[in-house]
Amino acid sequence: MKYGLYVLTFTILAFSVFLSVYLPVFNLPKPDGAYSVGTKTFHLTDRGREESLTNNPHDKRELMIQVWYPAQDLNGQKQAPLFPEDASTFHEYIERFADGFGLPAFALDYWRYIKTNSYENATISSAEARYPVVIVSHGFGTSRLLHASQAEHLASHGFVTVAIDHTYSTTATAFPDGRVTGLTTEQYLNGASENIDKLGNIWTQDADFVIDQLNQLNRDAFERKLDMDNIGMMGHSFGGATAFNTAYSNHRIKAGINMDGSLYNVNDKQAISKPFLFMESSSFIDLKNKALSGNISEEEIKNSGLTKEEFNKMIEERKREYKIIDQASMVYIEGTEHYNFTDLQLYSKLLKLLGMTGDIDGKRSANIVNQYVLDFFNKHLKETSDGTSLHHE
Repeated sequence: MKYGLYVLTFTILAFSVFLSVYLPVFNLPKPDGAYSVGTKTFHLTDRGREESLTNNPHDKRELMIQVWYPAQDLNGQKQAPLFPEDASTFHEYIERFADGFGLPAFALDYWRYIKTNSYENATISSAEARYPVVIVSHGFGTSRLLHASQAEHLASHGFVTVAIDHTYSTTATAFPDGRVTGLTTEQYLNGASENIDKLGNIWTQDADFVIDQLNQLNRDAFERKLDMDNIGMMGHSFGGATAFNTAYSNHRIKAGINMDGSLYNVNDKQAISKPFLFMESSSFIDLKNKALSGNISEEEIKNSGLTKEEFNKMIEERKREYKIIDQASMVYIEGTEHYNFTDLQLYSKLLKLLGMTGDIDGKRSANIVNQYVLDFFNKHLKETSDGTSLHHE
């Protein structure tokens, strides 16, 4: 019994050390802009659009959006939690995220303690007449919450940032009536990989609808402080592709950013006619160089999980994307991988071990991404940029 207690004690201590190192409690980085940050969340229903990602023909497309904005009069205002405070809703969130990581749900229970820098329902700042708007689209199977610190950073610098949860394509989305939807897109599209263009059109329509709704929210909730003449859009992964597709087709968007996202609907597209920035990872550059040189081994094709025919088709599609990208602006951040363009890089060092983030320090990577995003939208929505991020080390 004595030796058994020693083993148990050692196991508990080792597990505690593991959690403190790889799953530490943390707060979102403090934004460095001049403004305090307020946030509001809205439930929107597109009555004119049937929901194609459920089996109920009477369903209409419903979305949750979160808005971050320059704020004032914070006395007595509540600091916003990152994840839902309701215990059952929070448990559903961490269960679904944990399942994606292959972890038990209790390992992510510490997420309830993550603090943001935003204040719920604070008054929008009167310091400026109007603030430019940036729409944010998350990656497939993630969440708007993984872009919260990016949104806070922009809001602290005088932007209104609007993040969309693309319903049924998120890890979890909570609605005011207590419903929590999950990732069921593939179920209704018979495999998302086979219906990329169809799903892309759904997400693009989501963004178009949100922009339409902002006109009313501007009047009802934001004292007409939103500058609807200066709208930008950014996104990560499939959300980055959606940012490009929406910017390409929607005249109200003046500029956009795609963070490490492959494009869809590329066959009928030429160079985009408005400012657009592609921010790419190390893996993107490696694949691009190999695709253009044809220097791809049989082993790499086998490891991709695709047949040779499927892989070659994918490469030809990528080449069309590269042509579009080369005609826009592109930056490559050395040492990054796919999730270095989200807040997820701040959550755990485990992600680096899993290859989801790169060798670069997560805080440094987040800072570089934020500086490029800010400089780009300052230049094209405010016309105040001095281009300093272009010289970022």
